[in-house]
Amino acid sequence: MHNNATKTNHRYQMKFMFPLFGSFLLIVLMALVLPVGSAHADSKKYKRTVERYNIPDVTLINQDGKRVRLASLLNSDQPVIVDFIYGTCTTICPVLSAGFVNIQNRLAASGQKPRLISITIDPENDSPKVMKDYLKRYRAKPGWDFFTGSRADIDAVMKSFNAYIPDKMFHYPLNLIRSPKDGLWVRLFGIMSSSELLEEYRRVTGK
Repeated sequence: MHNNATKTNHRYQMKFMFPLFGSFLLIVLMALVLPVGSAHADSKKYKRTVERYNIPDVTLINQDGKRVRLASLLNSDQPVIVDFIYGTCTTICPVLSAGFVNIQNRLAASGQKPRLISITIDPENDSPKVMKDYLKRYRAKPGWDFFTGSRADIDAVMKSFNAYIPDKMFHYPLNLIRSPKDGLWVRLFGIMSSSELLEEYRRVTGK
């Protein structure tokens, strides 16, 4: 009887805790995309460095099935932001993608169209259809592309950015902003709000 009662109590606790956990996660994600003015300036949790990267000359496939040479896409005369995500991610990727959505929406008012590049870390499962559906969920505008490719090519790209993630379950938050002026990359490692990402983008572009 004692064991049955214990199991029943455990099931009740789990049934009660799951909704609480879901609510807690939602609160955390909402807090991450609040305007930067809602927090103190010294509360930033990400690390900013300036790097130079050599992009491998690989060909990737975007959400429309179009094959694109990554090096020529990134080495452009306009600012580029790169992140690494995957289509079924429910933890870090929504936060990173919320930052991309915010940048597209905020800059659209002034006629700016930043080039946003998401590269999958799960090429075995992220087909063009999966990536296209992902972008639709976030109401992505033209200028935000999601890329997949062979495992070898994806690994080469991650390693070139010092962002190798051998297991998607150990994914970490990273944004990379390329300045067209000198080809240098601003590396933003860690959780940051959408407004902080926009602030860093404007810092790089001067716009």
